Amino acid sequence: MNHLPQRSALFVLGMVINSFGIAFITKAGLGTSQISSIPYVLSLEFPVSFGMTTFCVNMLWIVLQMVLLRGRFHPSQLLQVPVNVLFSVLIDVSMGLLWFLQPVGWWQRVLSVVVGCAILALGNVIEVAPNVVMVPGEGIVRALSIVTGGRFGTVKVVFDVTLIAVAVVMSFVFFGRLEGVGVGTVVSALLVGTMINAINRTFRFPSRISALALSDDDGDVSDVPNRHDVGGYTLSK
Repeated sequence: MNHLPQRSALFVLGMVINSFGIAFITKAGLGTSQISSIPYVLSLEFPVSFGMTTFCVNMLWIVLQMVLLRGRFHPSQLLQVPVNVLFSVLIDVSMGLLWFLQPVGWWQRVLSVVVGCAILALGNVIEVAPNVVMVPGEGIVRALSIVTGGRFGTVKVVFDVTLIAVAVVMSFVFFGRLEGVGVGTVVSALLVGTMINAINRTFRFPSRISALALSDDDGDVSDVPNRHDVGGYTLSK
């Protein structure tokens, strides 16, 4: 039975939840998530929205995938382009809808980061489990993993650390101080993976969503042989 419509709807739902998670973390004023660190710093320096800088950086990841993989870049991965458009719009929508979220006290900011991490973890589980298509941030890590021969999880960790380092350098170049990267960035890097594992161990819905992909006869839309181990943690059972 073809469950692609259901899987696609769940994938989009996961992106919506992810965008709110990133917005929650960002609104805390303690830095954003590691994958969004470069776009966020750019949005602070230039007169463009967070969503627009996210779109530009993700397009760079897609182009780099094509360069690195060449003939091994599957045409289906071009679906990352419309996915990028939608996600970038969702980032701006989420930031706009959370206009009222302006935590002042330290404990309020930390709480916002933790809540954002929980939302982001839930969104990641729902987005990845249907196995529809990789988002650009995952796609570039997979491409680097293929080219270097490294494990996906290991390459993901190196990639994330590199993103944070670049964002820190950009921050000092642009502002002469740390802006857009902070405690919240580190906390999200440590918490989200742990929360994803907790969700998968505690609830059955990730496995049920994954079963929709396993039961389909339409083939693997995303040309991803195994998405269960992403970023060093288990996304689905």
